[in-house]
Amino acid sequence: MNWLRNFLTKQQILILLSAFVGLVSGLVAVTLKNLTYLIQSLLGGGYISNYHNAYYFVFPLIGLTIVYLFSKFILKKDIGQGISTTLYSISRRKGFMQKFQNYASMIAAPITLGFGGSAGLEAPTVVSSAALSTSFSKYLNLTQASRTLLIGCAAAGAMSSIFQAPIAAIIFAIEIFSLDLTLVSMIPLLVASVSSILTSYFFFGSDIILHTQLEKAFSIGDVPFYLALGIFTALASIIFTKVYMYTFKKFNTIDHKINRILIGGIVLSCILFFIPQIYGEGYATVNELLAGNHDLITNNRFLKGWDMTWMVIVFLLLLVIFKMIATSVTIAAGGIGGIFAPVLFIGSMIGHSYALVINALGITKAPLSVSQFTLVGMAGLMAGVMHAPLTAIFLIAEITSGYSLFIPLMITAAISYVITSQFQPNSVYTLELAERGDLVTHNKDQAVLTLMDIEQVVENNFEILTDNMNLGQIVNEGVVKSNRNIFPVVDKNNIFKGIILLDDIRTIMFDKSLYEEMTVTSLMQRAPDIIDLKECRMNHIMKKFQDTDAWNLPVVRDGKYVGFISKSKLLTAYRQKLIEVTV
Repeated sequence: MNWLRNFLTKQQILILLSAFVGLVSGLVAVTLKNLTYLIQSLLGGGYISNYHNAYYFVFPLIGLTIVYLFSKFILKKDIGQGISTTLYSISRRKGFMQKFQNYASMIAAPITLGFGGSAGLEAPTVVSSAALSTSFSKYLNLTQASRTLLIGCAAAGAMSSIFQAPIAAIIFAIEIFSLDLTLVSMIPLLVASVSSILTSYFFFGSDIILHTQLEKAFSIGDVPFYLALGIFTALASIIFTKVYMYTFKKFNTIDHKINRILIGGIVLSCILFFIPQIYGEGYATVNELLAGNHDLITNNRFLKGWDMTWMVIVFLLLLVIFKMIATSVTIAAGGIGGIFAPVLFIGSMIGHSYALVINALGITKAPLSVSQFTLVGMAGLMAGVMHAPLTAIFLIAEITSGYSLFIPLMITAAISYVITSQFQPNSVYTLELAERGDLVTHNKDQAVLTLMDIEQVVENNFEILTDNMNLGQIVNEGVVKSNRNIFPVVDKNNIFKGIILLDDIRTIMFDKSLYEEMTVTSLMQRAPDIIDLKECRMNHIMKKFQDTDAWNLPVVRDGKYVGFISKSKLLTAYRQKLIEVTV
């Protein structure tokens, strides 16, 4: 790396690395997709295909069990879930991811989906690509800002390769990973995205995930319907987020992971037996809808005898409900996968059924384009669930070459995002991180505070006083030995009790007649505020200094004294971190 710096600038090195990261991301995407399809073809073909849906009762449970055994006995670590894992590495691990994450998701995700798990490959692809990119940066001694940018390049490359949508992939990296939109960051993201999509073209040609042709141009008369669709997708986004988080909380109350797998596997098996369309990512089902083919619904034996149109509508709504449940259960029970594909699946069902209802009721003079509303429904749900409206707009436009849909996409995505964000300030990816204060956002000040390490600014060069000391001991064991003007007071168990300021004893500390009479407890005062390492994040600490106007605040862990944080050291550390995270 040092010899390279002799010939190239820092920006040129980053561009070269981003091209390499894009290539790796493309290869990861190809590997994950092929492994998943291989498992699905092996399980769905040959002898076992004669038993139709019966194997759905067995395979999801087997898949979850294999992932558990792989995690427990081979990795001996928790693999972690998708995008949240990557975001956490940025905020709390200085852009480094653990080595096992280079390959863990590439093994566990195909097993999860191949055996019937209802999730997506996008998040595992991003995680594996990001982990590999941090491995490169570790050996090249890059700064934290450069490591974070390469993670963004990995994410952009992964999405570009999967969907062959390079512009949407760049926007995805910026929106989800809170990267600064500057020329310095834009060029590496662009290079990574292009490098990855070329890799995808090399292996898959021009084959894309979603296939559709727009039937008609945008009509101004359809605007009210797109507005209403935005409201419906916002409602669905809120429900999906609540179902997802509720399922995780319930599964976390189950003591042993084996019990989680048994419960999750049984629930998932029952759903897949009755509704096999929920199997895996679900893109095949979405493509059938975009083509206007409803055979997958009319062939369902449980809805025979219904009116065709309303049968389709009812079944699509059932797919929405059970896909939400199946995805939540798959991931909460221990499966490895993401929500990206399920969100597109659910959004397509909502948009498709919505257009069918409008047409069935005869509200409009000319029937709505069902395929267009299917696509716009995807964007609406993506904007709401993932809080990424720009990604939603450009992704659907790019993968369908449907730039004439820009206005409908913008209307529905904006409405969905605005409404959802009022009820859910954070996306599914960031909700848990935000609650813990570990989320890096586009707010530069907030991002720098989140990235700062609290323990690095704790000072320990204070003379500690105990609550049984008298004035003489304070002077001889505290004042004489210290170069600070504040003294922490603790009990025999090191529990923090209060502070003594040098100014409080300055007028009496030379009066030896008071040495036995005055005690610590009579001189001690309460601290203006206390910083608890287990509860406080850097933004909380800054607020404590602002509210109290103190210069030093004591730090405790479980009530026990740890040290002090000074305002001056905190501001110095802030300025240093700001320099580190600026590309």
